[in-house]
Amino acid sequence: MAPVAVVDRRWSVGQNVDMTDDRGAEVVLEHIMTTRAMRRFTDAPVDDAVILECLRAAQQAPSGGNVQPQQYLVVTEPEARARVGHWYGRAYHRYEASLADPAEFRSDDDRRSWERTRDASRHLADNMADVPVLVLFLQPKIAWGSEDAEGSLDIGRLDASVYPAVQNFCLAARAYGLGTALTTVIRVYTAEVLDELGVPADRYEIAALVPVGYPIGRFGVARRKPVEAVTHWNWFGDRRR
Repeated sequence: MAPVAVVDRRWSVGQNVDMTDDRGAEVVLEHIMTTRAMRRFTDAPVDDAVILECLRAAQQAPSGGNVQPQQYLVVTEPEARARVGHWYGRAYHRYEASLADPAEFRSDDDRRSWERTRDASRHLADNMADVPVLVLFLQPKIAWGSEDAEGSLDIGRLDASVYPAVQNFCLAARAYGLGTALTTVIRVYTAEVLDELGVPADRYEIAALVPVGYPIGRFGVARRKPVEAVTHWNWFGDRRR
């Protein structure tokens, strides 16, 4: 796929964009429905300007109380990518070794799907250092929530205000023909990775590592559970099938 040029849109606060036409909705939904994990990449370089545009999209994601807690660490230098790739590979293979293979599958299609995901995940673990761009989404170690006379107030996890930015980033990358994959296993070696990259480990943790590049393979709708099987209406257990 040929690289998509960055369009200087001059986004501004309060700007309104008309997306009410059918084609606008079609494009948005197409990108959402086909932004699947891509774990194999070419070595074609990715323009910094494209990454910045994707990060602008990430920064527009919603967050609790508009706190916008995330920081982005974009890793492009070969030495830095090699260090991240080393720890990612160790984390992945250690994690995979801790898991038991499924005893059985419901169908041959399910088995083949699992095997493809496993093989692609191993490929990424062994080649993370060669992906052109690695983006670490960092979140601060801060107190989150509150308390009153009745006790502590659970308002949800802070990373719930980071992952929407991750998804916005991945969707924007898809619009530019770039593949991405949301990964978190590198958290196994959080301290080592942060030390390698000069991140204050007492202030930040890793929410996600997203490899970015022009994919080997095609975008498409991924196998997922039917939405009807996981949707309840008004009361839990009331499904409309």
